[in-house]
Amino acid sequence: MRTTFKKLAFAALPLTIAVTSVQASEEVNIYSYRQQFLIQPMLDAFTEKTGIKTNVVFAKKGLIERLENEGKNSPADIVLTSDIGPLYDVVSKGLTQPVQSAVLEQNIPSQFRDPADHWFGLTARTRLVYAAKGRVTEGELATYEELADPKWKGRICTRSGKHSYNLSLIGSMIAHHGEAQAEQWLEGLKANLARKPQGNDRAQVKAVKEGVCDLALGNSYYFGKMITNEKNPEQKDWANSVNLVFPNQADRGAHMNISGAALTKYAPHAESAVKLMEFLSEAQAQAMYAEANFEFPVRPGTQRSELIEQYMGEFKEDTINLQKVAELRAQAARLADKVGFDN
Repeated sequence: MRTTFKKLAFAALPLTIAVTSVQASEEVNIYSYRQQFLIQPMLDAFTEKTGIKTNVVFAKKGLIERLENEGKNSPADIVLTSDIGPLYDVVSKGLTQPVQSAVLEQNIPSQFRDPADHWFGLTARTRLVYAAKGRVTEGELATYEELADPKWKGRICTRSGKHSYNLSLIGSMIAHHGEAQAEQWLEGLKANLARKPQGNDRAQVKAVKEGVCDLALGNSYYFGKMITNEKNPEQKDWANSVNLVFPNQADRGAHMNISGAALTKYAPHAESAVKLMEFLSEAQAQAMYAEANFEFPVRPGTQRSELIEQYMGEFKEDTINLQKVAELRAQAARLADKVGFDN
């Protein structure tokens, strides 16, 4: 099995592979969109606890297509993703199987689980607003809906409206308000942009620091990545130039997204794979997993990182099931095209 898996790992895409060096009769093969440095500590802890070896194939894209092409011959047991979008896609293509687990059901809140038990959230993040210190007063912006207010004309930065993170946010707006109202909101947001959508989430915070805009949409964990960045210390200045706004605290709560896992349809080591999924939902791995990327544990009551506690604290989360949001992502993409959001 080991030899076959290694040959597959180098067959098509430029991939990296990591194999935990432990003598064990059991193993789990993982296709991961999550970077190796984020997941390896948890995998090592899992192997130490259970004796089950883990083999990882990492790639930024193409793993779902690869799994589809391999069919019944795929060595993969688990797919790990960094967003609800790929989780939804791998399930929609019929490449997964349901997992009946009391442990997963107990540890992962229902909004972060597929109602049909095909995917499970492992860490969470929110799409918040980065607001310029000194130019945006506390409470001046309170909701996502207010991003369409003409008072913000020429004052907002964001990445492409068709990026996965923004599609989920737009999908949540459709879920809460309906397509027509979501379209009006998206048109208003586009009208308020300071520049054509470009760059990644960190680039938006940089633009706030430079005075290009006063508000920026971005995932919460990027704040942690910037404020602790010793390699590129200018990013600390970007982070220190903004306040974090968690929208809709007076009503539904801030939009949430997840990293997650799904068991493949033809998993050759399904039993061991489920053990790994359960381990990743337990307190030890949850704390490690979330802290590695400045995310929030999905398991209630799990200790969050000191940085999260210092800068973010407790906030109200939108509890809509992410399956519903994911189902609306195609509709969200059509709306982004219709209003010419990226033009």
